[in-house]
Amino acid sequence: MPFLIDVLDLRLADAERRSPTGEGHPASGDTVASVLALGRSDVERRQFLAASSGYALAALGLPDLDSITRRTRLQSGGAVRVGRGEVAAIRQMTRALGDAAAELGGGHARHLVVHYLNADVDRWLNGTWTEAVGRELYAATSQLVHLAGWMAQDEGNQGLAQQYYAHSYGLAAEARDAELSATALRGLAVQAIDLGHRAAAVRLSEACVDEAKHLNDPKAMAYYQVTLSDAAAQDGDRRTATYYLAASQTNIERSTPEPGESWASHFSIGRWAHHSGMILAQLGDYEAAQDHFHHALDIHGLDRRRSRAIVLADLGTVRLRQDDVDGALAAWHEFLDCSDGIRSVKVEDAVHDMRARLARLHGAAGVAELDDRASAR
Repeated sequence: MPFLIDVLDLRLADAERRSPTGEGHPASGDTVASVLALGRSDVERRQFLAASSGYALAALGLPDLDSITRRTRLQSGGAVRVGRGEVAAIRQMTRALGDAAAELGGGHARHLVVHYLNADVDRWLNGTWTEAVGRELYAATSQLVHLAGWMAQDEGNQGLAQQYYAHSYGLAAEARDAELSATALRGLAVQAIDLGHRAAAVRLSEACVDEAKHLNDPKAMAYYQVTLSDAAAQDGDRRTATYYLAASQTNIERSTPEPGESWASHFSIGRWAHHSGMILAQLGDYEAAQDHFHHALDIHGLDRRRSRAIVLADLGTVRLRQDDVDGALAAWHEFLDCSDGIRSVKVEDAVHDMRARLARLHGAAGVAELDDRASAR
């Protein structure tokens, strides 16, 4: 926590912030009340602030580490009783909805996640529970809220995604779950990378790695270290990028392949290979990047169509940078096959990027056919 305060310049939870819809108000410091208000605002389709590097950091107020203990003292006798069965239900719903989003994109069924938060999780968070159950409840809700953020980001609603990630962090920190706290910070870091906010991406990635430093989980550490490598590569810091890329490889190679319940536990060697390939491409090592993409496609099984489609799009781009036009067109044809029906801004951005590159290849064999396919999506 001291690292977060110093590096991210976090303010006390009772400091004045801006609401998700852009209206200034004194924050209550109650993460539960705040995230439920966010969910209601989402359902009402209010306009949210656009994503920015400054807002990503300012949204992270200091968590109230006594929140759970205080709520157990203030619970009313008439509230619904909550136990580990309800916690298990949240985890199962998060897993089911997350599996669908990973396959079909965040644009599919995000409203179901938010409705579940508002209809069921709301009652449980405001119910009666023991301190031990409360910590599990906050942690499970943190993962559900993180999913809402990921889906909003994949749908193109960046400001809303930042809000969900910030609340996911608050819930995880109040549950005293370092892995989930680090994962929420990673969500903000990846968003900053995607939006080109280089300094914020590095700061958030560093905070993410620091938050996880006491975890005895090589897969989680690889998940966070490769993010810092990515941020450093985008910032032009080759030394830091290569250091953390090597560290992440060491950790992913000593991790167990079986996924667990958390986001970090689903970080596979295939996903690592894709992330690493993108970093290597950014560093100019296109041969190694292409090898990593092939590795990702071969061993991932890439069981998720969205993930496989994005790797194929990236593979086409790297092949084109190596002047392998035929190879690029082949990868992009497969990308279009795989991405059919997926609702993801990342996939749509890949289509637009591909078509921009095709425009510069006007007249080359096969280009017009591929462009026609892309325009018909």
